[in-house]
Amino acid sequence: MTTSHSQPRPENPLIVQGDHTVLVEVDSPRYEAARDSLARFAELIKSPEHVHTYRITPLSIWNACAAGVTTAEIIQTLQEFSKYEVPHHVATGIQDYASRYGRLRLGRDGEGLVLSAADPPLAEEISRNKHVAPLLAARLSPTDFRVEPMARGRIKQALVKIGFPAEDLAGYREGEPLRIGLRARTVSGLPFSLRHYQEDAARIFHAGGSERGGSGVIVLPCGAGKTVVGMACMAAVESSTLVLTTSVTATRQWVAELLDKTTLQADQVGEYNGSTKDVRPVTVATYNIMTWRSREDAEFPHLKLFDERNWGLIIYDEVHLLPAPVFQVTAGLQARRRLGLTATLVREDNREDDVFALIGPKKVDVPWKVLEGEGWIATATCTEIRLPMPTDLRMPYAVADARQKFRIASENPDKLAVVREILKRHPGEPTLIIGMYVEQIKQMADELGVPVLTGLTAQRKRDALYEEFKSGRVGVLAVSKIANFAVDLPDAAVAIQVSGTFGSRQEEAQRLGRILRPKPGANQAHFYTIVSRDTVEQDFALKRQLFLCEQGYSYEIRDVGNGSEQA
Repeated sequence: MTTSHSQPRPENPLIVQGDHTVLVEVDSPRYEAARDSLARFAELIKSPEHVHTYRITPLSIWNACAAGVTTAEIIQTLQEFSKYEVPHHVATGIQDYASRYGRLRLGRDGEGLVLSAADPPLAEEISRNKHVAPLLAARLSPTDFRVEPMARGRIKQALVKIGFPAEDLAGYREGEPLRIGLRARTVSGLPFSLRHYQEDAARIFHAGGSERGGSGVIVLPCGAGKTVVGMACMAAVESSTLVLTTSVTATRQWVAELLDKTTLQADQVGEYNGSTKDVRPVTVATYNIMTWRSREDAEFPHLKLFDERNWGLIIYDEVHLLPAPVFQVTAGLQARRRLGLTATLVREDNREDDVFALIGPKKVDVPWKVLEGEGWIATATCTEIRLPMPTDLRMPYAVADARQKFRIASENPDKLAVVREILKRHPGEPTLIIGMYVEQIKQMADELGVPVLTGLTAQRKRDALYEEFKSGRVGVLAVSKIANFAVDLPDAAVAIQVSGTFGSRQEEAQRLGRILRPKPGANQAHFYTIVSRDTVEQDFALKRQLFLCEQGYSYEIRDVGNGSEQA
């Protein structure tokens, strides 16, 4: 291991601490370079204005290893950017975490699945673990165990949780063959080809059809074409495919993209949701229908869709939202190729290790700022505007419970004046006003004279409003949280968030993503979030900032007084 520097280097931004956290000084001239390198193997956990905190965890190291980052690169990054000597036990710990990846392997012999350990002591350790032992069928040798096919997912879950992730090289069923090609020109007549990072992502996932490919997660920002990457993976696998996504709108977006950009015909692509249950060689379903049941103690009848055809590939769109029942059934689908697509691996339920075990490790992670620099997504300016609570709401806020406090602060009526000021600053730019409270959004839309879109809006009306917004006939659209996920609004240039869902980094990712698709001219987008000062809403906004800082965005904070912005 390379020896770290012994003299302090004040120009460097990192302070590596003994508890595996890393402090990062934002004002350092080397901040951006350090952040971009650090993000490959550490998780951002705090992002106040001047010093950010990252944590190095076993899972963050294993994901880095799976994405091809070496132990030497990780330690070199810490040494290169650290102010002080990297604690020896931290470097040793990183080497230990990394060494655990691949020491257990799932493979196949002539009779079935085999779990192989790198050495007899490790084999003995796992054979005596109370969570792993019940999943081992028989001992074949001092280092090898038979594993039943249906235990393939559950044993990977158990091994991750005890700190020894298994590399799954047992291969996949080929599934029902299906010829799928990508068009050189879309059905609508436009030239079409994969961007270089989309082509790379599909190639890395497929790995030439070998057992080293076929399962994993691709992390790309909203607006970067995750759907296109999914289609490229389908074309590589050439097998029947089940796509799971977040809403009926997202389902129809997938279907439209498949028919426009691939050689699939309309009779080969089906929708499976609350109103349509059409199982075809390529079927696009919603998570909602998969987890529907008539009562709380009933079975999930639609999970049978996983067995309706011999799927060769299952795509989990927005994999960070994968519901628990789908995790459970996915544990039994390890012989099928699995692709997760997402803008962030952060899950609000902290089940990132289950994504790693059951869908697969992170295979590709292209930073937002890299794609921004290449012009594939718009440059975004992020601004938080803080305004005081009105005098007549201070007492109701003071005596309210925690949840009601958040709502009172979120529905601060003085936000309307700030929205008006922002709209004046961006005349003619397609703008979304986004909030979580339907009454607030409706009232604001009425005051501004703009159309409103909520969860109760009929699908036909939604589609019409989307089209009018995209064509420019509607310049400002007020939307509830239904606009968070996979809504095709490519021409939005400005987003004004008037209320958010507590501290959700997922939601911040999706809302920012609504404005990141490339734009003509300056290719500039603006993301505003309006919060009530000195309230729980401001506290939660700090948590949501984590996502923006994680992706490399600066976050300007402005104060407002008396309902109008101060210069």
